[in-house]
Amino acid sequence: MAASDSTILGVVILTRHGDRAGFYQDPITYTASSTVITPLGAQQEFQLGQHLRSLYLNATSPSFITGVNDTLVDQTQIHVRADAGGELGVIYDSAVALLQGLFPADTNYTTDLANGTVVTGALGGYQYVPIESVEPANDVSLEGWTSCGAFDASTTAFYNSSAFAQKRNESAAFLSQLPPFLDGRPVTLENMWNIYDFMNVQSIHNEAFSKALPPTFLAQALTLASWHEYGVFTSPQLDGIGNIAGRTILPQILSELASIANASDPLKLAYQSLAYKPFFSLFNMTGAAEQNPLLTGVVPYAAAMALEVRQPLAGGEPVVRLNFKNGTGEEFVTYNFLGASDDVPLSTLVNHVNPALINSTAAWCTVCSNTQDRGCGALALAASKASGGHHQPIGPVGAGFLGAGLTLAVVLAMLAVLAFLGMLTVGRGRAKKAGSTHSRVIFPLVP
Repeated sequence: MAASDSTILGVVILTRHGDRAGFYQDPITYTASSTVITPLGAQQEFQLGQHLRSLYLNATSPSFITGVNDTLVDQTQIHVRADAGGELGVIYDSAVALLQGLFPADTNYTTDLANGTVVTGALGGYQYVPIESVEPANDVSLEGWTSCGAFDASTTAFYNSSAFAQKRNESAAFLSQLPPFLDGRPVTLENMWNIYDFMNVQSIHNEAFSKALPPTFLAQALTLASWHEYGVFTSPQLDGIGNIAGRTILPQILSELASIANASDPLKLAYQSLAYKPFFSLFNMTGAAEQNPLLTGVVPYAAAMALEVRQPLAGGEPVVRLNFKNGTGEEFVTYNFLGASDDVPLSTLVNHVNPALINSTAAWCTVCSNTQDRGCGALALAASKASGGHHQPIGPVGAGFLGAGLTLAVVLAMLAVLAFLGMLTVGRGRAKKAGSTHSRVIFPLVP
């Protein structure tokens, strides 16, 4: 469907963070060490925000969002979330930088005082866009893979597979040449992400390293790292544990798409700042990677996916268009998905992924066989109290129905315990202020 055949109602944007200092993540659990964004990374995200503004908040653009306030931030029209997990401030700071480009300072950001004075916002009308900081300890939606025993077991099984053994043999000659460039890091295929990440960071920030590294080595390392990470963060089965990054983020994405498609809902633009992992699962679960093999690679810094909600001029239900920008210096490209050769009806996307969704903390605890971390301990305690002290395991949530199979008494007990522990907020969580440390928890609802 050509742009002229539809109008754009809004967009859900997913971006990878900008350039950062090096860090390490465990090859099995993917538990990550903290790192910091660089000035280059902040600039990359700011420029990405400017580019997004030129597309969606520019009245002369064919992708201008119908009815959006393109000057001053209307907080009812935008919803922003940022992963506050393993890479800590890098992802959150990337969101701040992007929003500076998306909604730049505006001298019309003023207030009239009772004494007749007109005051312009600080820094020439700098606009403060609320950002929901998503802490993985309380909310599983943006980092479904951490503290998940089933995911760890799946990763180990991948490392023990015949395909991995074959790739290890194929890459042995190349890996044997890398020790002089890795400052003592283990040179194994299992550690391939950390190998590539170190080489990439050093190539950007260390002139001596960049000059010493043979010209093909970084590209070869990226190819191996992409194969490695795609194998870890995807599954052939839609509801496979390798897809957990997509299975936990998709409920929020679908909710935002539905809000944009709903004429009575003011939401126009939803933005989530992420690590690279969910992109693998999302491209796999939607079939986009199958139709477009380019999408099996590691997405670079400041890459962006834009899921546009469009209304066909000929009528009918809203459709979704998948656009992807493969890092800085690239333009957005439209990619087909779900086997289609055109935009996909929103209901088709929902019906396809719905059986695999992990819609609640309770469901995640069950899938990951976790009874202690990320709210699972509180849920287990609540269930035990509700059953008179005898533990009743919480069964899987079926086909997108949140909390199906749980009794009202169990849910009320959960709420009481979570509230007592200070872990619970009620509501959609659409407008958390920047700098807030308060996070919502996904928990089952009663059908």
